[in-house]
Amino acid sequence: MLAQLRAAIVSLLALTVIVGIAYPLLVTGIAQAAFPSHADGSLIVKDGKPVGSRLIGQSFDEPKYFWGRLSATSDANGKPLAYNGAASTGSNLGPTNPALVDEVKGRLDALGAADPGNDAPVPVDLVTSSGSGLDPDISPAAAAYQVHRVAKARGLGESHVRALVDAHTADRQLLIFGEPRVNVLELNLALDSLR
Repeated sequence: MLAQLRAAIVSLLALTVIVGIAYPLLVTGIAQAAFPSHADGSLIVKDGKPVGSRLIGQSFDEPKYFWGRLSATSDANGKPLAYNGAASTGSNLGPTNPALVDEVKGRLDALGAADPGNDAPVPVDLVTSSGSGLDPDISPAAAAYQVHRVAKARGLGESHVRALVDAHTADRQLLIFGEPRVNVLELNLALDSLR
């Protein structure tokens, strides 16, 4: 019995050191050496300070900024908290759910109030949340829809803002995966740097 207990304790300690300490340190070291930006969370740094991540959206609601997708995340108490990385989830609202209809109407109203003269069709990704609730990207169509409002609010020419959107539009990954997209935070930082 004592021999079995000793073997169990030695096995527990050995596996704790190997699987709980050595392996995580090895994987972290390889990730830091091979992909340092990705291993650190794909942070966007401005003036030496991290301002966000390329992987998690941020809330923008001023007319001078491009707006991202709605976030379906909430805080620990269930209250809405936009882009809460600790609560990544979709809204799970079906197309006949009144809450989804209210969410879409609310966003349509906000878009209309921010740019009253814009009668173009609103891209769906501007009025619905993503599957994760954290999406940092919008479609090129969603960015194009907002060009007039942003250009007017900043006193810039629409062609200048459109060129900035084009410069920040990423193609499909490996030319076949995903869709073209625009990272909202990177685009807004580029706008801020035009001062």
